[in-house]
Amino acid sequence: MEFETIIGLEVHSELNTESKIFCTCKNEFGGEPNTHCCPICSGHPGVLPVLNKKAVKYTVKAGLALNCSILRFSKFDRKNYYYPDLPKAFQTSQFDLPICKNGKLDFVYDGKQKSVRINRIHLEEDAGKLIHSEWGNGTLVDYNRCGVPLIEIVTEPDLKSPEEAIAFLENIKNVLKYTGVSDCKMEEGSLRCDVNLSLKPKGVDKLGVRSEMKNVNSFKAAYRAMLYEVKRQTEILLSGGKVLQETRRWDEASGKSYPMRSKEDAQDYRYFPEPDLVPLIFTDEYIEEIKSEIPELPLKRKERYTKEYGLPEYDAAVLTSDIVIADFFDQCCASYNNKKLLSNWIMGDIMRKLKENEGNITDIPVSVDNFVSLLKLYDGKVISQNASKTVFEKIWERNCKPEIIVEEMGLKQISDTGELLTMVKDIIKNNPQPAEDYRKGNKKALAFFVGQIMKASKGKANPQIVNELLSKELSD
Repeated sequence: MEFETIIGLEVHSELNTESKIFCTCKNEFGGEPNTHCCPICSGHPGVLPVLNKKAVKYTVKAGLALNCSILRFSKFDRKNYYYPDLPKAFQTSQFDLPICKNGKLDFVYDGKQKSVRINRIHLEEDAGKLIHSEWGNGTLVDYNRCGVPLIEIVTEPDLKSPEEAIAFLENIKNVLKYTGVSDCKMEEGSLRCDVNLSLKPKGVDKLGVRSEMKNVNSFKAAYRAMLYEVKRQTEILLSGGKVLQETRRWDEASGKSYPMRSKEDAQDYRYFPEPDLVPLIFTDEYIEEIKSEIPELPLKRKERYTKEYGLPEYDAAVLTSDIVIADFFDQCCASYNNKKLLSNWIMGDIMRKLKENEGNITDIPVSVDNFVSLLKLYDGKVISQNASKTVFEKIWERNCKPEIIVEEMGLKQISDTGELLTMVKDIIKNNPQPAEDYRKGNKKALAFFVGQIMKASKGKANPQIVNELLSKELSD
């Protein structure tokens, strides 16, 4: 029997606000345990929450970017469950009236346009962090993360493979970064996901029993977890067993998932309206104002790069893979016309340097003006290709005008025909045998002369002019 994989995701993204959702504690990664918390976010009795206005705005912005309808009336609810990282014994979340509903994300996967439906996006508070002893003799709790504003993006079960799910995650991360609502640093836990996965026999409409995998903190872990779960459920079904509806914990070190508890349904959480927070009412004017702040998103920008600039699909996809790269490219385009050369430099040298920073793209230390000036020096044959790479390394370190580096290092290319012709004639005169070999048909001898001239000029000779002069002089 063959099975189809059905995947739905719950993407959790911490919002990029300065303070937490219901108090003034810093929304900041790191710090000594339990130093970014107060009586409100650590759940002391009698305290009252005050809603973070920017967290609400960012939730609406994420919903609009993901084509959601924004409910004009929304409210918060208490999600009741006890776990050590939740000091109130309930989580302030949203149940039946979330801020965003019925959206979708369009993206390209395997050369085809794919659309994944988004059931809802709701705003809630994050929980604390449990730190388990490596010797298994205790668990500590850090409440610094408790109360950080978090959106949960819940998809419909529209994904059909682990590979497709990863492509979706990469695209949703990109959209969230473009809008500025989250920094999406998975290594800091600001973007995480739970994976709901089930199998069903091919040709059958009814979905199978799903499991939910938690503790998935990277795309690599998500991919491995999904592959493992497909294999685990396939083996159960082929042996005549039944898949249990349960929550499982993914362990990256062992490459396996382990049962945590039976999967809860909504009624298990005993939701009821949060009595300490008033409902949210959104006006059309408020929503339109937020909509006007949303930048051109990756899919539209990619389409513009291919249609207006004539870039290949691959180039457009790479350039739009991060808003820092895309914005830098657009700013350069305003004063530089050779879009393909610009694309090649950004995809090659700039992205190489950024990846050296452990892949963490935050800022490009070279100004647009200095980078464009470098390309114009290269384009205008003022410096050679090798020299341009040297200058790039220097301006990456110093962010100074490339002309200064060219002058300091004496890298200006020799393009004076008269000067080069004298050099060419001398080299030919001093090497009669290679010259004779060339005239007898050994065209490889030309490379010898080019090498000699580049050596004599200390790499400054314009290779195009040198080749033209050599061909002419050796043919006479």
